[in-house]
Amino acid sequence: MKLLGIDVGTGGTRAVAVDESGNVVAAATAEHAPFASPHIGWAEQDPRDWWRATIEAVRHVLARPNVNAGEIACIGFSGQMHGAVLIDESGEVLRPALIWCDQRTDAQCRSLTEKVGAARLIELTSNPALTGFTLPKLLWVQEQEPDVWARVRSVLLPKDYIRLRLTGERATDVADASGTLLFDVAQRRWSTPMLAAAEIDQNYLPTVFESPEITGFVSAEGSLATGLREGTPVVAGAGDQAAGAVGMGIVRPGAVSATIGTSGVVFAATDHPALDKRGRVHTFCHAVPGRWHVMGVTQAAGLSLRWFRDRFGVVHPEGLKQQKDPYDLLCAEAGDAPPGSDGVLWAPYLMGERTPHLDPHARAALVGLAASHTRAHIVRAILEGVAFSLRDTLTIFAEMNVPVETIRLGGGGARAPLWRQIQADVYGRAVEILAAEEGAAYGAALLAGVGGGVWSSVDEACGETIRIATRVEPQSEVSAFMNARYAMFRELYPALRSLSDKDA
Repeated sequence: MKLLGIDVGTGGTRAVAVDESGNVVAAATAEHAPFASPHIGWAEQDPRDWWRATIEAVRHVLARPNVNAGEIACIGFSGQMHGAVLIDESGEVLRPALIWCDQRTDAQCRSLTEKVGAARLIELTSNPALTGFTLPKLLWVQEQEPDVWARVRSVLLPKDYIRLRLTGERATDVADASGTLLFDVAQRRWSTPMLAAAEIDQNYLPTVFESPEITGFVSAEGSLATGLREGTPVVAGAGDQAAGAVGMGIVRPGAVSATIGTSGVVFAATDHPALDKRGRVHTFCHAVPGRWHVMGVTQAAGLSLRWFRDRFGVVHPEGLKQQKDPYDLLCAEAGDAPPGSDGVLWAPYLMGERTPHLDPHARAALVGLAASHTRAHIVRAILEGVAFSLRDTLTIFAEMNVPVETIRLGGGGARAPLWRQIQADVYGRAVEILAAEEGAAYGAALLAGVGGGVWSSVDEACGETIRIATRVEPQSEVSAFMNARYAMFRELYPALRSLSDKDA
């Protein structure tokens, strides 16, 4: 018996096959076309390209000699959150999806906040109106593209469009639905008052399930496209953050993860819907039935390093000849600079910022440059700046009395030894590295295992499969120094905001 997890990310779709012991037996990733940004702050992708990548990734997994479609007992989904996929009555995509990092909806967020009330919004949805969320995107289409909106008959989140293509069913899960601003997070159901305020028919929205629940079965059309066996059950799965947390064992209060992908997320499991009245962190349903989570988001975490790589390249020709990962080479280069980067600071606001500033107009900056600084100083400052930004969320957790007993690292920030150490020093805490970190696709496979009866609960699935490989301890003197640097980092945003206000 095998379990299949499919994660529809920003850069690509990943498929992971897992056995009954939680071992990864096959995995494949198919890249997406880069997201389009026709205007500053816009971000769009074609959902049909996600389906093309899903087919490619799944077929690569099924082509492995130790996997065949008949062995796949259950399938789980994960995916980038907050996107808006607009479907007409025939099931066709009406326009490119506005994805999670799209920032065009500031006016719609302000209008919605004025209409509903800031406090009432948090009361109804546990979150403020943010530009990244799904509802403001729908309001933007209503206002700016009324001809398109008139043809909309269904609104889906990114992974749920793939579910529709694979099974023919319109369904989602409580964790992903939590990021729409149309969901009553505390009660785990669509919010009737929010639907009324937005003038959106609930029939446009998919049915909501708990993450391990079965939502449908692979259809004949889905089977023909992917090679999966017709009739294979498919569970609800979860948005990428909750699924990734399951894949890291972040399922009980006190467990926290810091994951660096395109964005960066600090995620804490809770046994109740903990709220920040200022809305600086998100409160969502967890993929574990009866639990919730809080998380803070840095919009451009790994994106900061990718931006540097794409614009300024990698200067290790021998390493490139040996086909070493360019990010590993950049981190090796950063190791030539000392902690604190000799005074250089990076504000990672390339795509605006969520936590803690809730400011889609925030802009990035390198501060403190001198003629003596090198590329190594700049790259290290980027690594440190991202870690400082993630620490902002831990600071808010402390204010909210959210327990932090362990911090597990995920994504690119867990792979590079230097970035691991930087995070331990910046957070002032030991960080844990998993023996195998497969991210959200792995969590989706574990959820499929619960739905398929391999494990009786998400807790049991994580307890039997998640293993810690190593711990990285903070260096006391360096950590004290980085604490002072963090205080300086916190002064960057107000100064940059003041400059932006003058420019406006």
